[in-house]
Amino acid sequence: MTKFMDVHTGFIGVSAQQLKEAHERDLSIEADEDVHFEHAWLDPVRGKVFCLAIAPSREAVMRIHQRAGHPTAEVYELAVEV
Repeated sequence: MTKFMDVHTGFIGVSAQQLKEAHERDLSIEADEDVHFEHAWLDPVRGKVFCLAIAPSREAVMRIHQRAGHPTAEVYELAVEV
């Protein structure tokens, strides 16, 4: 399994509660793709959400986000960690 960081845009003005609800939608279906979303962070001023996941592939992360209603193509493999 590999770590991935993904970035969503368009979340300007989103509250912590709304982020939690979006994250819970991911968690409710993540097992379908053998993905686990560990954390999500929000910058409501810039409208960015960042998600850290463990998954078998970039595409698996993308499929879960698509199904949960917040698709993104900006998914990065975190291949090097120090």
